Amino acid sequence: MSVPEVIEFQPAEVVDVAASEPRRPGRGELKARQQRSRRATFVKWLRKVHGWIGLWGAALGLLFGTTGFFLNHRGGPLKVSTGEPQVSVVQVPLPQPAPQTPRELGKWLKHELNLTGNPGRAQKDSAHPVAWGERSVIQPEHWQLSFASPHENTSAEYWVGNGYVTVKRSENSFLATLTNLHKGVGLSVGWVLLIDTLAGSIILLSLTGVLLWTELNKRKTVGAMLVMGSIVAAVCMGLI
Repeated sequence: MSVPEVIEFQPAEVVDVAASEPRRPGRGELKARQQRSRRATFVKWLRKVHGWIGLWGAALGLLFGTTGFFLNHRGGPLKVSTGEPQVSVVQVPLPQPAPQTPRELGKWLKHELNLTGNPGRAQKDSAHPVAWGERSVIQPEHWQLSFASPHENTSAEYWVGNGYVTVKRSENSFLATLTNLHKGVGLSVGWVLLIDTLAGSIILLSLTGVLLWTELNKRKTVGAMLVMGSIVAAVCMGLI
C-alpha cells in the first residue's frame, strides 16, 4: 500500500500596496522645492552676469591700472619717465580782417591747422600802461588760448594788432597719451560714457559678488547687509 504524497502549501507573500506606491510630497514640500529651484536658477544666471561684467572690467582695469602706475610715479625719487614731448613752434599769418575775439581766433585756428581737441578757457589781458625806463608805454591786448587732447597739447599766443599768431604744439609720447586718457584730458563725451561703464561694472561686480557669496541665504544676506551698513555709517561719521 503506497503512502500518499504530502504537498506543503507556502503562504502567499502579502504585499503592502500602500507602502509600494511612491509618497506624494505635500504642498509645503512642493513649495520649498520650487523656491530652491528658482534660487538655483537665479544664482546660475548671476554667475554668468558676474563673469561677463568681470571680463569687461578687467579689460578697462588693465588700461587704467597701467596708466595709474605711471601717474603715481610721475615725480619724486621713483619717477618713471613717459618720454619727452616733441615741441614745435610756428607763426601763422592771420586772415584779413583778423579775428575780433579769442573765441573767433580759436575757431579759425582749429579749422586752419586741423587741431584736435576743443579749445579751453581763453585768457584775455586788456591793454594797460607799463613802465619802460622813465617812460610809460601802452601794452597791447594779449590773448592766450589752449587746445588739449590725449595725443597733443597746443597753445596760441596773440598780441592784438600783430599780423600773426604764435602757435606752440607739443606731441606726447605713447605712454603720455595713455596717461592723458586716464586723466580725461581733452576727451569727448563718448570716452566719458565709456569710463562710466567701468565705474558701473565695478559697482555691479561688488553687488553680484556679495549676492553670490550669500547664495540668497537669509542669515548670510542679513550679515552682509549689516557689514555694509556699518562701513557706510563709519564713512559718514568720518565725513562729519
